[in-house]
Amino acid sequence: MSANHPSSAKIVLASSNPGKLKEFQQLLAGVGLDVRAQSEYDVVDADETGLSFVENAILKARNACEATGLPALADDSGIEVDALNGAPGIYSARFSGAGASNASNNQKLLDELDGTPEAQRTARYQCVLVYMRHGADPTPLICQGSWEGRILTAPAGDGGFGYDPLFYVPTHNCAAAELSKDEKGRISHRALALRALLTQLSAS
Repeated sequence: MSANHPSSAKIVLASSNPGKLKEFQQLLAGVGLDVRAQSEYDVVDADETGLSFVENAILKARNACEATGLPALADDSGIEVDALNGAPGIYSARFSGAGASNASNNQKLLDELDGTPEAQRTARYQCVLVYMRHGADPTPLICQGSWEGRILTAPAGDGGFGYDPLFYVPTHNCAAAELSKDEKGRISHRALALRALLTQLSAS
């Protein structure tokens, strides 16, 4: 990467989610990106008032750009369950209400799908990444990745985060929480979106 390539500068990751931070640090290791958590700059989380993953990712990226003066990378992601008309979607992190945790969100999802046959438990993880060069960037880079699976009737595995213990990956015959970090980092929705973003960055 050249010295004036945009990705050779510091990039702020517009997230306070420790699971996401860990995944991005792993996924971006070795590609020359100096990615810093927005918490290093005392950035206050943006209000996620958008009605789509794209809108929320833009809000978060712009907020981090304006607060730090640096380029920012934002992720908005969640799980869509077909039997629930795409819910929890953009509300995945707070599906079970105020003070939601991974455990309470997973339990609510199990409760909502109680009695739903396996064939109707199809779902997918969605990830939208937005890269903004500055707060007024009129043409942010936007990339999206999807990961198809279905919802199990009980959690399995202790890796990953979010809904990973309930997300069955047909290609690997196991829950996402049972995948190794390296394998998840190769096939997940976030990995797919990030590879698309890196391709766009290298071409810009």
